[in-house]
Parts: sequence; structure tokens; C-alpha cells
Amino acid sequence: MDPRVERHAELIVDHCVDIQENDDVYLSAGTVAEDLVVALHAELGKRGANPLLSWSNSAASRAYHREMSADDYTLNEHSRAAMEAADALIAIRGDENTAETSDVPPENLSAAQRANQEIQEVRPDRWVGTQYPAPGNAQKAEMSTEEYEAFVWNAVNKDWAAQHEHQQQLVEILDDADDVRIKSGESTDVTMNISGMNAVNDDGRKNLPGGEVFTAPVPDSVEGHVTFDKPVMYLGREINDAELTFENGEVVDYSAGQNEDALGAILDTDEGARRLGELGIGMNRDIDQFTYNMLFDEKMGDTVHMAVGRAIDDCVPEDGDVEGNESATHVDMIVDMSEDSFIEVDGEVVQRDGTFRFEDGFEE
Repeated sequence: MDPRVERHAELIVDHCVDIQENDDVYLSAGTVAEDLVVALHAELGKRGANPLLSWSNSAASRAYHREMSADDYTLNEHSRAAMEAADALIAIRGDENTAETSDVPPENLSAAQRANQEIQEVRPDRWVGTQYPAPGNAQKAEMSTEEYEAFVWNAVNKDWAAQHEHQQQLVEILDDADDVRIKSGESTDVTMNISGMNAVNDDGRKNLPGGEVFTAPVPDSVEGHVTFDKPVMYLGREINDAELTFENGEVVDYSAGQNEDALGAILDTDEGARRLGELGIGMNRDIDQFTYNMLFDEKMGDTVHMAVGRAIDDCVPEDGDVEGNESATHVDMIVDMSEDSFIEVDGEVVQRDGTFRFEDGFEE
């Protein structure tokens, strides 16, 4: 077996979810990720854990959702029971065809998310989502399979302790901050308040690869206009040139150059889908090109991403005076910050044209 696959499996069970003897581990994966699934079972066996494997199939999902009515979705009780019983969750992405569900009505997919939101709420505290370098994802990224494999494992199999230390410098800036402004070109100028929220150092534990620092805006505080100049892949559909206008935290206007109906379906998921749940700043320099895969693209250096929908629990203090946004959806969208851009925290520029003030080459 490729040693990079074995290293990937070791990182998952040790660094990400810290598997212990007798842990009940729920493992979800597409059949294309068989090599990583086999390597994971070997590592779980070494540690005396109990795996439950759930294979996924995008063609089967397409067939199901195309026959469903948006009004007929209900909670998948047996999936909920398996998730609630697990001590740890390992979810592996990998596609033979990234557009398999592109002809499913977007309102069906949104309805399915709403119906099964409770499954996410009972997810174990130890969980990780990761990527297997499948041919479909390589093709979408416009890479050969071999090139994409190298790209994925360079981003995944790295020194996460060093990455944590680098990112902690930004965490310390954001932790005591109140106001953040994101400015890029003439089309993006948005402000938000993050007072009382936690800044999280993503060093590859919940998402592998990691490589970002993220926090949650106070839901009603977001003001301004954002042009997301990188495409958004949403359940097999590509949304291009998405634009959102915020007033008092809510999206009051939106447009897209392609698949605007899919963007509208996201925003219509529920009331919380029209507010921001996350502000994230990419810091993984080994992710150096756009691949149409948000697990990687949101971590790319010189980018900022904002997610409409649910705030991530780690960002919202349990005993604080602020509340994070609530929604059944969470969709990230990316702004290129490499040119004519800056991030301002409480009136001070902390990143200009992709370079942080604690990095060489920063210009005041």
C-alpha cells in the first residue's frame, strides 16, 4: 500500500480523533476510498477499537433524491441512532463524479438537510472529515490523478504542530478583537463584530487538512457587500460570481452569474441561512491552487471565506453573552485576498494582499 495512505490513516486515528481501546467508531466513506478505509481498519485494529463502516454512493443518492418530494423528507432515525452511539466519527470524501447530483432539484437537497439537522447535533465530539484523492476530484481540479494525489497528501501529511504555532499568532489577534473589516478591490467591503466569540486554530483535527483560523460573527452585526470571486460547489452544482449584500446581519440582496437558483435555495433553507455563521482565514501554504473542493480551498493562503448558515459550536462560548447563528445549512464561499485587499481588526491592518503582519514581506 502507498505509504502516504498509511500516514494519512495514522494521522486520522491519532492526531484527529485520538482513538482508544474499545472506542465505537462510525466510519463513512465512498467506495472509491477503499485503500484509505482498509488502512484505517488496520490502525483501528491495532488500537482495539470497534469500527462500523457505512459506504456511500452518489449515484444511489441521486436516484433517491430525484424521486423524493421536498415535502416528504423526515429524520433518518437509524442514521441518528448510529451517530449518537459512536465515540468517534471518521467521514471520508471522494468522488467518481463530482456532478452526480447536479440534476437533483436544489429544494430537495435543502429539505433533506433540514430534516436531518438533528444528526449533526448528536455527532460525537471526536470527529473528522477528510479527503481521499479520487479520480473525480482530480478531474474537477484539472489535475492528473497522480498530480492530485501529491497535492492532497502534501496538504494532509505535514507538521501540524508547526502549523498550529504559526496560526496561533492570528488567533491571539482575533481573540480580543471587536470589529473586523474585509476589503478586496472595489466589490467587497464588509464589516462584522466578533466580540465575545472564540477564534479557533484549525490544525487538522476536525478537518484534515486543516490550515485556517476561524471565528463567528455576531449574527446581526454584518454590514456591506461581498463578491465571492471563487466558485462555490454546492451538492454537485457550481455557483459562480456569487454576490451578497448584508444589512443588520441579513442578506437583503443576492445574485450569481451561474446557478443563481442554487444560491437562492441555500439562502432559503431557513431563517438562519441568510446570516453569516463563520469568518475563516486560510493559512495552509501547501494548498496553492483552487481545486473546487472546499475542504482544501477554504484553507488556501491569500483567501478569506465566509459561511452562510450555522455557526460552528467551538466559536460560540457556552457561558457567554453572545449567541451564534443557527441554521440547518453551512455553506462556505471564498474571497481572493492576494491583491488590492486587506483585513482590518479594530482599525489596524493585520493582513495586506495575503501577507500577515507577523510574516516577512508585510507592508504597512
